[in-house]
Amino acid sequence: MTATLRIRDVAERTGVSEATLRMWESRHGFPAPERLPSGHRRYSEADVELVARVLTDRQRGLSLAAAIERARGTRPGGDSVFAALRERRPNLQVHPLRKRTLLAMSRAVEDESCARAERPLLFASFQRERHYRESERRWRDLAATAERAVVFADFSRQRHPDGGPIELPIDAGERIGREWSVICEATDHAVCLVGWEPPGQQGVPEPDRLFETIWTVEREGTQDAAGICIELAGRSSPALARDLRTRLDTRRSVGAEGELSRAVALTNRMVAYVAADGGR
Repeated sequence: MTATLRIRDVAERTGVSEATLRMWESRHGFPAPERLPSGHRRYSEADVELVARVLTDRQRGLSLAAAIERARGTRPGGDSVFAALRERRPNLQVHPLRKRTLLAMSRAVEDESCARAERPLLFASFQRERHYRESERRWRDLAATAERAVVFADFSRQRHPDGGPIELPIDAGERIGREWSVICEATDHAVCLVGWEPPGQQGVPEPDRLFETIWTVEREGTQDAAGICIELAGRSSPALARDLRTRLDTRRSVGAEGELSRAVALTNRMVAYVAADGGR
């Protein structure tokens, strides 16, 4: 993003004083503004978002150093939900799945979220627009129950059709262009399913294409995935990203008992859907 904001602009937007911003930069190397030949600092909209995230995490009880480190983590792998989750959640197991199985699991996530989640934030990546169009009617139904729904694919332009999710374009050459994901974040429900398609599968029939897949019902992991989607959304619409970030940051935590209940229910539905699809 173009760095055009002065330090006073960032201070006014975030409520963090200029002196504090300079202190953070001196002690932690954060934020990292561009420097004009005159030496004056210039910040981007992304820098404002990261400072706001530090403030939110501080309110949640994180130390300043931990909050800054967490905010920095939104940069690496910023165009890949899969890469970011692998980096931040190394405990998540990777399962190689054929696309037909991944699709069945995706439908299970969507239906379980629709049945259990109250006004969720929904995100999904479809690689190609034609893949999304095949599921568009289904996602219109999902969007009707969501607080916000955002889908990524190689759309030609950004659109917000009446009654449907917000359509945001990605470049097929980006890492997210090789991913298939469904993310649901609500006060009473959280789940993230992400598959990454390794290269070198030219000529493989579409249903048999292989994806390295991870999934989680942990609140923090799901919020990390949603945060990457919000950062990607900010490239097309900074205003949309600010709105989504505000909504994500106001979500309550659900205890471990709630996570276990969600995991059992979702696993049962996944098994049923994969079995109905032929168990492949």
